[in-house]
Amino acid sequence: MATGGWGPGHGPGQPGGNGPGNQGWGAPYGPPPPNPGPNPGPYPPQAPYPAPPQNPYPYPYGPQPTPRPAARRPRGCLSFGLVGALLRSTHRLATRLFNAEGDGRIVDRTVDRVQVARTILGAAATVALIFVYSVKPDRWEDAAYSSAAQMLLAPILLLIAGPLVIIGFIYYAPPHLRPHMRSRLRAPLKAVGWYVLSIVVIGGVLTLTGLAAKPEDGMTWWEIVLAVAALIVIVWGFPFFFMASLYSARSAFNTAQVHPMLPPVITTALVWVFAIFSVIPDGLPEGQPLVAQLCATLGGPLSVTAVSLWELRRMKTRFGVTLRP
Repeated sequence: MATGGWGPGHGPGQPGGNGPGNQGWGAPYGPPPPNPGPNPGPYPPQAPYPAPPQNPYPYPYGPQPTPRPAARRPRGCLSFGLVGALLRSTHRLATRLFNAEGDGRIVDRTVDRVQVARTILGAAATVALIFVYSVKPDRWEDAAYSSAAQMLLAPILLLIAGPLVIIGFIYYAPPHLRPHMRSRLRAPLKAVGWYVLSIVVIGGVLTLTGLAAKPEDGMTWWEIVLAVAALIVIVWGFPFFFMASLYSARSAFNTAQVHPMLPPVITTALVWVFAIFSVIPDGLPEGQPLVAQLCATLGGPLSVTAVSLWELRRMKTRFGVTLRP
């Protein structure tokens, strides 16, 4: 029988019998259980799960270098306003066209330093020979003109003798490498094409300007266009052609993309061709002892050949580059 309470009625003498008929309301719940402690249940006490260590570096690959403030560009000869901008643009374009990075090119700083040292020593030896033995009043002008002529004629001789050297080099290579080397002739041909195009453009603009210039008749729009083009050639074209000649002679028109050993071979052949062409019309230098004449004539080709042979050996021993096994 229901008692009207929230729970079952208590019998007489039981606690909570305060209701009518001594039935009581009944407590809805019994007394609270004793404190079960910190670990209720059948499982043993568990150790607290250790927190993962915090990575002190916010990058996934370990400590990163502390960012440094941007370095200020040194104020050199290429940082003076418009002239510096023009020289930097010509240098950047000449480097991209005639000294391009490629799969076959090997960058060896030791060889570069030796080549620079050989050039400096060769120039110093030339100056010493002129200073000691030459008695001409215009000896320094002749030496300067001769050096400039050699630098400008080197790419032209390379255009003539280079294809013959490349053909012989590919023919000397093993038969299974010849198709691959022929397929990589595109880079040297592009460099040669750009060099020839620069010669044609510079020579054509200056020639047309000289032919069309008639100051006594006034200037037409066509003459104004040619005058502006000639000014651009003089201001920008001449520095570009100078750097293009320098880089094309140094990289042998990007022939390293055909084979890494091809540039030193072409350089050796070119320097001997140039020595022969300089001796045939003029002979040995005058007014010097025979030893000085031989040093002035053969010192450059022999030193270039020695450096090139050392470079070839270094490619083979250090980088494992060979042409024939």
